[in-house]
Amino acid sequence: MTNQVPELSFKDIEKGDTFSINILKDALSNHGFFSITDHGLSQDLIDRCYACSKDFFDLDFQEKEAYSSVGSKGARGYTPKGIETAVGEKIADQKEFWHHGPVIDDSYDKKIPPNIYINEVPNFNENFDQLYNELHKIGSRVLSVISLSLGLDKDYFSPWIDKGNSLLRSIHYPPVQGNTNPHRARAHTDINLITLLIGAEEGGLEVLNKDGSWIKVEPSSNAIVCNIGDMMQLVTDKQLVSTTHRVIQDLEQESKARYSIPFFLHPAPSINLKSVFRENDDGILADDFLDERLKAIKLY
Repeated sequence: MTNQVPELSFKDIEKGDTFSINILKDALSNHGFFSITDHGLSQDLIDRCYACSKDFFDLDFQEKEAYSSVGSKGARGYTPKGIETAVGEKIADQKEFWHHGPVIDDSYDKKIPPNIYINEVPNFNENFDQLYNELHKIGSRVLSVISLSLGLDKDYFSPWIDKGNSLLRSIHYPPVQGNTNPHRARAHTDINLITLLIGAEEGGLEVLNKDGSWIKVEPSSNAIVCNIGDMMQLVTDKQLVSTTHRVIQDLEQESKARYSIPFFLHPAPSINLKSVFRENDDGILADDFLDERLKAIKLY
C-alpha cells in the first residue's frame, strides 16, 4: 500500500511511460489521489486568477453578499463562511467560496446556470473563463488516461463531459482563530468525476489512507493535484476510489489565510451514471445524483 501521493509528469503518462503508468494505477486503486507536472497550464494565468480571488474576498462582506448563491443551490456566485457542511458533520467548514461555470449558450442543458459577473474586480470573469477552459482541457486529458487504465477507449468519457456541468471554485480559508477547531474543511469526498486542484502547495490538504492514517499532500509548486470523485467511484463499481480528504490547520504553525482553486469535472445533467462494466446497471441521472449530494452538504 502506498503511503504517499505520487507526483508524475503528465507528459510521461500520456506518452505511455510504463513506470509512471504503474505508479498511477497503484495510486488510483489505493487512495485515488495523484499530482501532475508538465501539464501545460500557464503560471501567469494561475497568478492572475489568484490575484482576482484575493481582491474579491477582500471586499466588504456586504459587497460579496450581493452576489449570494442563495436560490441557485450554490451553483454560481458567492457562498459565505459557515454554510457548507461535510456529510455527517454538524460544524460547518471555515471557508468562503465563489462558483464559476462554463460560458453557456442555447446548446447547453437548461439546468446549467449562467455565470455571475463581478463588477468590483476588473477582468475577474475573463480570467476565470480562461482558467475554466484550460482546466477542462486538462481534465479531459486526465480522463482519457483513466479510461485507458480501466481498459476502455480513451474517449469513453468525452460525450459525458461535452457541455458538462463542471465547476470552478475559488476558496478563501480565513486564518483559524484559536485551537479548538483546526478543521478548515472537514473530512469529505468530492461529488464529481475527477477534481483538479491548483494551489495545494500552501499545505493543509490531507488524504485518508486505507490504514486510517492521514497522508499530507505536499506537491511541488505549480503541480496540479488530481483525485477521483464519487461519480467516478460509482460508475467504476468502486474499482477507482473516491477517498476522504480534509483541509486542516497545523496548530504548530502560524495560521494565515489560505487560497485554493479546485476544478470539479462533472458530466452533463442528462448523463446516466451507470457502470462502465455492467450493461444491466440502471444507473442514476447525473442531475439527480448531484441534487442528493447538495442537499447532504447544505448547499441546496
